[in-house]
Amino acid sequence: MFGLRQSVIDIELRRTLIIRDDCSTRCSVGRGATGFTTRSDIGPARDANDVSDDRHAPPTKRKKKEEEEEEDEDLNDSNYDEFSGYGGSLFSKDPYDKDDEEADMIYEEIDKRMDEKRKEYREKRLREELEKYRQERPKIQQQFSDLKRGLVAVSEDEWRSVPEVGDARNRKMRNPRAERFTPLPDSVLTRNMGGESQSTIDPSSGLMSAIPGTASQGMLTPTGDLDLRKMGQARNNLMNVKLNQISDSVEGQTVVDPKGYLTDLQSMIPSYGGDINDIKKARLLLKSVRETNPNHPPAWIASARLEEVTGKIQAARNLIMKGCEENQSSEDLWLEAARLQPPDTGRGVIAQAVRFIPTSVRIWIRAADLETETKAKRRVYRKALEHIPNSVRLWKAAVELEDPEDARILLSRAVECCPTSVDLWLALARLETYENARKVLNKARENIPTDRQIWVTAAKLEEANGNKHMVEKIIDRAVTSLSANGVEINREHWFKEAIEAEKAGSVHTCQVLIKSIMGHGVEEEDRKHTWMEDAETCASQGAFECARAIYSQALVTFPSKKSIWLRAAYFEKNHGTRDSLEALLQRAVAHCPKSEVLWLMGAKSKWMAGDVRAARGILSLAFQANPNSEEIWLAAVKLESENNEYERARKLLAKARASAPTPRVMMKSAKLEWCLDNLETASKLLDEAIKVFPDYAKLWMMKGQIDEQQGETDKAWETYNIASKKCQHSVPIWIMMSSLEEKRKQLTKARSVLEKARLRNPANPRLWLEAIRVEFRAGKRDISNTLMAKALQECPNSGILWAEAIFLEPRPQRKTKSVDALKRCEHDPHVLLAVSKLFWSEHKLQKCRDWFNRTVKIEPDLGDSWAYFYKFEILNGSEEQQEDVKKRCISAEPHHGEMWCAVSKKIDNWRLNIEQILLLVAKDLPIPI
Repeated sequence: MFGLRQSVIDIELRRTLIIRDDCSTRCSVGRGATGFTTRSDIGPARDANDVSDDRHAPPTKRKKKEEEEEEDEDLNDSNYDEFSGYGGSLFSKDPYDKDDEEADMIYEEIDKRMDEKRKEYREKRLREELEKYRQERPKIQQQFSDLKRGLVAVSEDEWRSVPEVGDARNRKMRNPRAERFTPLPDSVLTRNMGGESQSTIDPSSGLMSAIPGTASQGMLTPTGDLDLRKMGQARNNLMNVKLNQISDSVEGQTVVDPKGYLTDLQSMIPSYGGDINDIKKARLLLKSVRETNPNHPPAWIASARLEEVTGKIQAARNLIMKGCEENQSSEDLWLEAARLQPPDTGRGVIAQAVRFIPTSVRIWIRAADLETETKAKRRVYRKALEHIPNSVRLWKAAVELEDPEDARILLSRAVECCPTSVDLWLALARLETYENARKVLNKARENIPTDRQIWVTAAKLEEANGNKHMVEKIIDRAVTSLSANGVEINREHWFKEAIEAEKAGSVHTCQVLIKSIMGHGVEEEDRKHTWMEDAETCASQGAFECARAIYSQALVTFPSKKSIWLRAAYFEKNHGTRDSLEALLQRAVAHCPKSEVLWLMGAKSKWMAGDVRAARGILSLAFQANPNSEEIWLAAVKLESENNEYERARKLLAKARASAPTPRVMMKSAKLEWCLDNLETASKLLDEAIKVFPDYAKLWMMKGQIDEQQGETDKAWETYNIASKKCQHSVPIWIMMSSLEEKRKQLTKARSVLEKARLRNPANPRLWLEAIRVEFRAGKRDISNTLMAKALQECPNSGILWAEAIFLEPRPQRKTKSVDALKRCEHDPHVLLAVSKLFWSEHKLQKCRDWFNRTVKIEPDLGDSWAYFYKFEILNGSEEQQEDVKKRCISAEPHHGEMWCAVSKKIDNWRLNIEQILLLVAKDLPIPI
């Protein structure tokens, strides 16, 4: 900025010095100054263009000269200057050089800079004036905003009772008149005809005026009524007379068919709705093509189809027949001609085509299709096979029309004429007996040594006849023979054959195929990964035997891999039987005795089947293999407690505390006593456990809950307070402490607890959610909305917060909020559940059901979604749908969810199963509104 100002000052100084020098020179010459050099020394003192000095002239002369100058002033636009106006100024004679241009640019930059300084103030003042104007003159939409919000409470009946709005400017609506033309109701006819079906009309009903001349034509009954039956007969007679008049010409030749008159009229209606000029252009072009190259069949076909589209079917037939005359060897032309002709004429056209092209398979098939009787079709196919004996298509079509015995004879001849057709050989093998089928398949292998289907069919044949030992030999020989003949062994094709064999009922064949092929072309280090993918693919396609065979072969190859045993066990659990699962698990624990999961799955399977003694035996063996396993100890305790063996459970827990004193064992010990209502014993066990494991949050939570159950709220608060210091990062402890304060009507303390928890655990969505709900339960809806905005800023990808935010909004804004939630958390189950509830509240039942299915599919462990889904089906679904949801929930075994855990973790419900918990949760759920 300083540089700009300095440049401006320099330019002005230069201009001032030049002007002053010029003036001083002129003055000195005029006064006769001597002793210094002036322009008179080097030239004239006044320039030729200088203004003369007329200051001492007479006044009259001076005035006259000024008038002349005013008259000579040029006011043209070209003489205008933005600085000095018309006529120029002091510097109008000087040229506009680069210095002047630079100075102007500098001034312009200064102006812009000054304008930017004032811009903020100007815009601020403009906004204030605009706000003031809007406050003084609000929009109509703003004036009625409170009334719009009140429309939420309007019921459907009130909406229906709202009258239609009339246009006060419309004179017709302000002064309604009766309709000029009113249709005659059916009640008039009914009243005139009486209760029974009659064929007369009462003349006094007013209908007689619409039928002139009825009395003179004898259409009235003796009672004076109009006879409708006679009126219809008269109309038919009149139509017959007119048709008879035009049916014969003067020469006696019939030109109109009275019977088919109306039918022909229907056929004359053109079906083309385009421009007639386009049709004319198309006709002209196609005519040119036909005349230029009459031996081009597509031109004739296009011309005929154009006439057909425009409704001129006869012209199309004539064109196509002319094309057949020009191109007698065109298969497409003859087929098109047969299509355009009626069935009787079409048979004649096809007969001509057969004479000209006796080796066309399509023409022979068309000829058979035109026949209506099966016998005639057989005759056509046999005649066709005489001309074309090597057509597989004709043989197949002919065989389909025959009886099994005749089909077998035909196929015997077919494989002689077409020895390379696999389908014909396989069809013949299916119709033959076992011995003959083996011979047929052997001949097929000799003629076609490169096809795998023949070998697979032979294996299926042996399995169907009880020769399972031959299946493996046949498949091994197939792989060897095909490899020797240069055929690539494609795993995908062979897996497809195995799946088809399973669907056909050949289970042993599919298992042998899998066993022989699954290791082909797979690297040694990739075998496990590839085989697991193959098993999943087969299971997804419903080929469970193929998947079972893959798992079986993989376990033979990798007997000590725990992951394969687990996959196979889960597969048997989902798709197998209990016996197959238990047999697999027995083999699994024999190979992997250190795997706790396999032992527990076996014990659970026996327990669910009601065999408690066998479950105890499995767990005792598991103890021997894993003496200090926490999972096995707890599983044994659960087994005993669920079967009312509480003393045995206590003894097991005591042994577990002695041999494996883990926090979970201590917690389960206290929980068992709590469930049995031994609160003192439970408190003592918890006190001992807290001394050993002070940082295990669940122990503190149980102790505080027991204190609350006993009514000692101060003691419970002290427990939670100590726990919040020992386990600062345990969110449930902070929430329970806040809930206790809220129960004690200490809302401010509840807020402070949650705020302290958020300081200890930043960006935790559960703490934000609890704070929002505390304000909402207290009736502070505005504060809860403010907290929700802050929570979403700190946790923008939290599904539970977005799900809560949807239903915090007013009803019209919920859909927009749900779209934002789905953009942020597309696959979050809480958001999907909230969207499902939103559709439920809008009574969009099918969409709601689809979104519930999507929710439980993404996260089957969320119990709340199952409970809402079941509640929805109870209110809106059938019994089958309700049972389906219940079965799927029991199979998923959910363990999480706010509503679900509130019921399942309640101490009184410790022995409830999944179905009972589902019913209890669904019963207490509110219906979304």
